[in-house]
Amino acid sequence: GFTCYSENLYVDYFFGKDASAEYVIGTRRGISNRKPIIGQYDINREGSSDMYSKGANLLHTIRQLAKNDEIWRNTLRGLNKEFYHSTVTTGEIEEYISKSIGMDLSKVFDQYLRDYRVPVFEFKIKDGELNYRWNNVISGFDMPVEVYVDGFNRFLYPTKEFKKIPVKNPNIVIDDDYYVITKSL
Repeated sequence: GFTCYSENLYVDYFFGKDASAEYVIGTRRGISNRKPIIGQYDINREGSSDMYSKGANLLHTIRQLAKNDEIWRNTLRGLNKEFYHSTVTTGEIEEYISKSIGMDLSKVFDQYLRDYRVPVFEFKIKDGELNYRWNNVISGFDMPVEVYVDGFNRFLYPTKEFKKIPVKNPNIVIDDDYYVITKSL
């Protein structure tokens, strides 16, 4: 996943952030989501080949959660510095990334690495209110998502239960940089 994501960083460096986002988002077409990326440990069973493109899209999503490209760049460089020439566990990498961007990503990692489903952001607008929630997610999944609503971007913090906010304009757009499915109810 990291190696596949490095292709995205190459595109970002030479062609810009929009081109790199388009590149990594385009790789989603090849993700099957039939089984988790991480297989069961201590038995001879591999995870999914989705580890490449889905892993890159997970990293791209985490970049959005970091909300700051300098923090994200320092996170990637810090991984190389911290774990240089070391054998590491998935848990060590997950913990490092969470600490580096200042957000507990444990449920995000569990959703994208240990479950095969893609989170579904469900929403409906009724009587001037946006009702929204996560569906198709593990228990406790709590990833924020950036949404264009009422003329500006804002972060929403969905859970499995519906939440609501007042809205003036029914035009709602979820940022494509997040690897989620959007469903209007």
